[in-house]
Amino acid sequence: MRVAIFDFDGTLYAKETFQLMMAHLKNHPVHNRRYRKFYRTIMPPYIGHKLKIYPEAKMRARSVQAYLAALETFSKQELEEYFGEIANLMHDDFNQEVIERLKQHVSNEDYCMLVSGAFTPLLHAVTKELPIGKIIGTEVPYEANILAHKTPVIHIQGSLKTEKILEALGDQAIDWKNSFAYGDSLSDVPVLELVGNPVAVRPEARLRMLATERNWEII
Repeated sequence: MRVAIFDFDGTLYAKETFQLMMAHLKNHPVHNRRYRKFYRTIMPPYIGHKLKIYPEAKMRARSVQAYLAALETFSKQELEEYFGEIANLMHDDFNQEVIERLKQHVSNEDYCMLVSGAFTPLLHAVTKELPIGKIIGTEVPYEANILAHKTPVIHIQGSLKTEKILEALGDQAIDWKNSFAYGDSLSDVPVLELVGNPVAVRPEARLRMLATERNWEII
């Protein structure tokens, strides 16, 4: 079996999900009062990251946790409706060339996977019209169908993406040499290195340099 693995932010989706989520909370007609608490929580790790004294991965994980904390008291249904609102704002910013690649992989009977640090219910909402076989994202914890905002969240990023991909595929025989992976940043390299056909999509400078050195395809 061949696989085609897609990153989301900057790859399938041309922009950054978390920035849109922040703006949606800040400007929401009902829930905007929650933004101040979220903002106060994320500023220390964000400033620490900018000063290069706090790792980027930890800053991203803290931000994801803080966002859920701002939505405390949400039921599962309310949260899915909220993520649905965000999903409706995203469709015009899909990378159409990557969408066409996805559809071509489906036509070739490749198993298509989406792997992202974005929240899983948001990924399901925004890609419900796309032929994706498996979605791996940051899971939202619930207790009795209420958001468990104090439960530590496992943010899917870096090498953890690779672990989750291999876990999802289990003991299936994968033709890695003829498989594809698409990503836009240096953090996607562990996934790109899994396959024989890595593709850098609108890559950041560091990934562009690496892709050029290794003769990877660049979109």
